[in-house]
Amino acid sequence: KRILPEERRYRAARTLPDHFGGYAGRGNYRQTVGIVGASTVGRAVLALLRPFDLDVLLYDPTVTAEQAAALGARLVPLDELMAHSRVVSLHQPLTPGTRGQIDAGRLALMPDGATLVNTARGAVVDQDALLAEVRTGRIDAVLDVTDPEPPDTASELWTLDNVVLTPHLAGSLGGELHRIGDTVVDEVERFAAGRPFAHPEDLAASARTRVW
Repeated sequence: KRILPEERRYRAARTLPDHFGGYAGRGNYRQTVGIVGASTVGRAVLALLRPFDLDVLLYDPTVTAEQAAALGARLVPLDELMAHSRVVSLHQPLTPGTRGQIDAGRLALMPDGATLVNTARGAVVDQDALLAEVRTGRIDAVLDVTDPEPPDTASELWTLDNVVLTPHLAGSLGGELHRIGDTVVDEVERFAAGRPFAHPEDLAASARTRVW
């Protein structure tokens, strides 16, 4: 919905816009959303999208078309996803194969007015290419992670109106860290008592990550 410029417009005008003629082509009804990576978080996002009238695309080299369909998405090549998605949300692991995976060419494929959301790892996006693209105002970016983290103090990412920059808030922080501690203690108690772990390591998933 391009909420960033709308917030600024509303603050400046102090009057309601024309919600019909003024927003032609806006909104999420029957829009296309691209999810890169059927990770644990990626699958959670896919589940959240299911109630809406969206065309959801998925790129993940470890997933079959049938598995993608079961997740409510259509499996496509990455370039196709980038070219057709109004919103692209990144959830792939950082591996030698994904470092810089979202490069200048793929960013250029994104439609005008599209939004890139990165809560994966900053380095999966070519930072120089991203800066060059958002500098034009053609696309928006919501960045919870960057490379480096934080960006250099002189980086334009701090000042661009079409960039939301947050300090890695998508991970556990504050009181949420106690959940991690409680989980670790619970698992140790299970091990000491000879009971199965509540969250065993998924070795198959770890092996799939190396495919990226």
